[in-house]
Amino acid sequence: MKLSRRSVLAAALAAGASLCAAPALAQGNWPSKPITLVVSYPAGGDTDAMARLYAEKLQARLGQPVIVENKPGASGIIGNNFVARAPADGYTLLMTPSTISIATLVMHQSPGSSYDVLNDFTPIIQTATQPLFLVAASGAVKDMPGLLSTAKTKPMSYASPGSGSPMHILGEMFNKSAGLKLSHVPYRGVAPAVTDVMGGHVPLTFITWGPVAPYIATGKMVPLAVFDNERSPLAPEVPTARELGIRDVQVSAWQGLMGPKGLPPEIVKTLNTNMNEILKMPDVAAKMKVFGALPAGGDPARLARTNADDHNRFARIIKEFGIQAD
Repeated sequence: MKLSRRSVLAAALAAGASLCAAPALAQGNWPSKPITLVVSYPAGGDTDAMARLYAEKLQARLGQPVIVENKPGASGIIGNNFVARAPADGYTLLMTPSTISIATLVMHQSPGSSYDVLNDFTPIIQTATQPLFLVAASGAVKDMPGLLSTAKTKPMSYASPGSGSPMHILGEMFNKSAGLKLSHVPYRGVAPAVTDVMGGHVPLTFITWGPVAPYIATGKMVPLAVFDNERSPLAPEVPTARELGIRDVQVSAWQGLMGPKGLPPEIVKTLNTNMNEILKMPDVAAKMKVFGALPAGGDPARLARTNADDHNRFARIIKEFGIQAD
């Protein structure tokens, strides 16, 4: 039986509270062997790069190898399933982007064939937030007013890293709020989407800051808006969509560390404490910025809330727009 969102959050809060009170049980010698940190996407992406950064720091602190293993496929479902079914002993963990909240919604998995994102994982820590931006190729449009007027008189399209991605969902929410009909052009990943916008094949993209920052710095791409409640420290000169009259369209990506359901509280506490300290390291924050990410941190309940909020919110939006993954 699936739990309600309230039950999930209550359980997560209780788990967080128990971290300090829980007895050591039989976990006092953890870790005593290498830890596998699964990334459900190919090597080279933002999540993979940050997972390797955290693995290096955790290895130094825990005294055991932390090995990143890529298990890509099916919008992350293959790797996520692997971790959900792994022993809850602290030796198999998952570094995941926010797509975990929506993957099973857009892939239409049959009942019982996949994980339950609200019940089959133990939240450990939200490692990062990644604000999403609307960016145009240089020469396409100069600003949001220019886009709104141009798109109402001629067909325009936007690139995303894939059907069913947070960027695709954001694009359809933007269309509705702005009264536009931008056509969606899905790609298999961030890099090809950015390449085609740079090449003038698609005028717009909804994207995280890291992949486009170098091109914006040289004037080859133009940022139009950030879809967050406030301007981003990554690009404080870029106005929010709300400032520009696009209301009720706030979507951010995030990343988090999870384990299988039932991960012992002492292991959660050890990982959460160490990761909070790692996220405060200046060199870590600097490297995260390169990938368009900001350190998050906090207790496990923060990640549980973020995951549940996204899952429930996007379930409604995906149904409304009929969004599906390729």
